[in-house]
Amino acid sequence: MGTTAKEEMARFWEKNTKSNRPLSPHVTIYKWSLPMAMSITHRGTGVALSLGVSLFSLAALLLPQQFPHYLAMVESLSLGPALIYSAKFALAFPFSYHTWNGIRHLV
Repeated sequence: MGTTAKEEMARFWEKNTKSNRPLSPHVTIYKWSLPMAMSITHRGTGVALSLGVSLFSLAALLLPQQFPHYLAMVESLSLGPALIYSAKFALAFPFSYHTWNGIRHLV
């Protein structure tokens, strides 16, 4: 007669506990490397770009005014140069990194 799934799992965990094996895959097992970090950043920038495009298109559809009106509102806030350049970098970095990393991958 066969064993039940509960018995099999109990036997598995007992064997794992006795042999001191780590749970795999686990983040603490892997040594961070440059390709791993670049891959994670590539995925993150891809998600950021898709969310940004989706939110911008949704805003273009739902907001009552045209784009120049909202651009004038931002200009009227008189934000400092540090904040302006930080915002420009936050918009440009995901696009440029994702594009160049994709080209690097293809090459």
